[in-house]
Amino acid sequence: LEVIEMLHATMLPPMRKRQRRTEGTEGPRYGVEVKFPDVRLYLVEKKMGATRRGFLAQLARAKGFLVEDVLSERVTHVVSEQNQAQELWQWLRRQALNNLPTLHVLDIGWFTDSMREGRPVTLEARHHIQDILPEASTHLPVVVLSRYACQRRTSTENHNEIFTDAFEVMAESYEFSQCDGQCLAFRRAASVLKSVPWPVERLGAATRLPCLGEHTRAVMEEILQCGRSFEVEKILCNDRYQRLKLFTSVFGVGPKTAEKWHRGGLRTLNDALEDPGVELNSMQKAGKVEPSGKEFGHDVDFLLSTPEQGKEETLLLSLVDSLRRQGILLYCDHHPSTFDINNLPGVSFEAMDHFAKSFLILRLEDRQVEGGVQRPEGQHDGRSWRAVRVDVVAPPMERYAFTLLGWTGSRQFERDLRRFARKEKRMLLDNHGLWDKTKKEFLPAEREEDIFAHLGLEYLEPQLRNA
Repeated sequence: LEVIEMLHATMLPPMRKRQRRTEGTEGPRYGVEVKFPDVRLYLVEKKMGATRRGFLAQLARAKGFLVEDVLSERVTHVVSEQNQAQELWQWLRRQALNNLPTLHVLDIGWFTDSMREGRPVTLEARHHIQDILPEASTHLPVVVLSRYACQRRTSTENHNEIFTDAFEVMAESYEFSQCDGQCLAFRRAASVLKSVPWPVERLGAATRLPCLGEHTRAVMEEILQCGRSFEVEKILCNDRYQRLKLFTSVFGVGPKTAEKWHRGGLRTLNDALEDPGVELNSMQKAGKVEPSGKEFGHDVDFLLSTPEQGKEETLLLSLVDSLRRQGILLYCDHHPSTFDINNLPGVSFEAMDHFAKSFLILRLEDRQVEGGVQRPEGQHDGRSWRAVRVDVVAPPMERYAFTLLGWTGSRQFERDLRRFARKEKRMLLDNHGLWDKTKKEFLPAEREEDIFAHLGLEYLEPQLRNA
């Protein structure tokens, strides 16, 4: 049946005149619509043979794929059949391609699956032809990692903490300076290294890892050679960085406010409280109760819903009233629901959803916690309680799975999940739903697993989501 399907697919209209082969994209020449412009194939002729290679190339073009006759940096996917991995990679390295670290080198099985589905199927580990690092004395196999965090399992143990800690400092420093591009680059690099199941001991071992740019590699090389990064140490000792980090640890204070305070000569939290020129909003005043909250345990997120249609916000308000009556509610910032399905889908990512939510600070007593409440190191103020951030979101039941997925996992995981949906699947994903731009409809989901299935992704447990 597969052979018959391929034969039907290759019944192209005859060409009036044979055109001269030129280096570059093949496909539009045959009058066939290009459906997947971001995927450029190169079929390795060795072992495959010229006749079969031509047949498969013609089949791919009939399906809307771009096929390159010459291997160049335009190629994104190299497909090989029955070649030994070591020989194949030796040949690829001799081509001196600058994009080799990000090139997908794939077995013919991926090509066959894609032809059967009529689209590029999601890359899985079984599709990749792995290399063996010749320069690594331990001969660890290269781990083929996607550039998307949603396609990477976070290692149960961070073997590269020395690098990821340094990258987080670099990212935070760039965030304070509002350099979004550099901040994102270091966060992506940290995210990738969290998924590597062995310690990187040589820079060559990271050759094929995605999202490692020139600057991130320079930091890694310095750490490998000297055991530390002098650039990172300089940042940690910088007065501005220390002050901004202190100020942003307060609930309700972002990088812009922290920078404003620093430029105004403020150096401590007491300065912000006592300076008559500083007007703290209610959120920032409440944040002073536990200024180190962000640095220790962060906040606790709860999703609250009910099968009763439209009753979820009422339930949330009842919960807040109950906490207030118990005398443990120190602060509440409630946001009513502004959700309107007629305004969806949004074309741009929004950090916050439109469901009813309450940002709370609760007073947690020692006696309420087995073993007592934990406190940041060095905090000994004699209190028998600790202030804890608690965020409660109340989505409608039919939106619960999307909201749960949106609130679970690292910021980088969530960012890449939405990017993958948009770029690879022509879908729009946020905390409200999943919109299929091809079908022009919302896709239903009762569980997180349903959303992963719609996207063609392997389901990842929450602890594996770059956490």
